Amino acid sequence: MLVKKEPLINDEIYHVIMRGVGDSLIFKDINDYYRGIFSIYEFNNTASVSIFKRRLRRITEKKKQGQTLSEISSEIFDQRDLFVEILVFCFMPNHIHLLVKQLKSDGISQFMQKVGTGYAVYFNKKYNRKGHLFNKFKSVHIATDDQLKNVFTYIHANPVSLIEPGWKEKDIENLEKVIEFLNNYKWSSYQDYIGVKNFPSITSRDFLFEVIGGESGCRELVESWVKYKKEINSFKNITLEDTFLV
Repeated sequence: MLVKKEPLINDEIYHVIMRGVGDSLIFKDINDYYRGIFSIYEFNNTASVSIFKRRLRRITEKKKQGQTLSEISSEIFDQRDLFVEILVFCFMPNHIHLLVKQLKSDGISQFMQKVGTGYAVYFNKKYNRKGHLFNKFKSVHIATDDQLKNVFTYIHANPVSLIEPGWKEKDIENLEKVIEFLNNYKWSSYQDYIGVKNFPSITSRDFLFEVIGGESGCRELVESWVKYKKEINSFKNITLEDTFLV
């Protein structure tokens, strides 16, 4: 018997996970990660995206105004009609975590479809492959402040598995190394939440700053959980079982 999937609700927050087919790598080098960042920014737009033509037009317009390329690259030149508000993100080698608020009806589904399709075109061409790159995305509704804090922590602590496999079930061997690794992990929103400018235009942070307590509260929340790990069961209502895999 088919189970009807509940529609995702506007102005509600969801933890969204999109994993490579067969847990295959979706980011193989630094340029892939940059392309992923570019994708979740550019494809968060209800309008059709002609990325290269639009970039060329913007750069040309700004250069005519006497701006340098460095000045141009630091600005946001267009007003987008957003599918979702991205609150948190984290890229792992074989999957993506997002915490988003849906702004448009069916916005999460449309956004994930555009990201998945657009990034796959780039990836397939680069690595001479064919076919789907991602499984269908999965989502968990976040309904309470406690869930919100937990998912914020869980997403941003996810990269620890890259240097301490199985760390959730056992003691961390080098706590200082782990915290330093998280503080310097470029492919998530954590740096922007602790006051290090990384990809500030990707996320909207004011709401979570208010809930968690600003930059210091965000840092304390993540570091405290890494140091004094709660039981894994405390994350059951904000994750899916397969997201515990690296």
